[in-house]
Amino acid sequence: MPRNTLEDPEISIRLKHGIHTIFLFAMLDWPFSRLNAELLSILRDRYPEGLSATLTQTKPTPLPADDADVKIAYALPKNSNDLSQGWKNLNAQPTDTLAEKKLSDVSSVAFALLDPEADETEAEFVVEVPKLEDEEDL
Repeated sequence: MPRNTLEDPEISIRLKHGIHTIFLFAMLDWPFSRLNAELLSILRDRYPEGLSATLTQTKPTPLPADDADVKIAYALPKNSNDLSQGWKNLNAQPTDTLAEKKLSDVSSVAFALLDPEADETEAEFVVEVPKLEDEEDL
């Protein structure tokens, strides 16, 4: 029986930028160009005013109107148990698949929206990691 990808996705990904987390179902054979298109569609639908890096940011960063006006860089956490330790750039090309870059189910993946001419190896991944009240007192 053929696999129904809508009812049985291979993985779920938590895409993170600033204060935002997008939970996305994906297939391991998707190229990053497909992930880019899905992510941009969701962002434009959910955040038409743009994205915020922090809770105190007064004016959101606008989203590009056209997919050709943006390049997206992705990164995996340096330590999947502590996202505050930073991110390792995946250097994903549009034709690379999620499987080739070793994404797995429930992966946390940071993303950065860049100018189309930017060098994605220089991307800065800004992710606001929530802190529990108990942690703030330590």
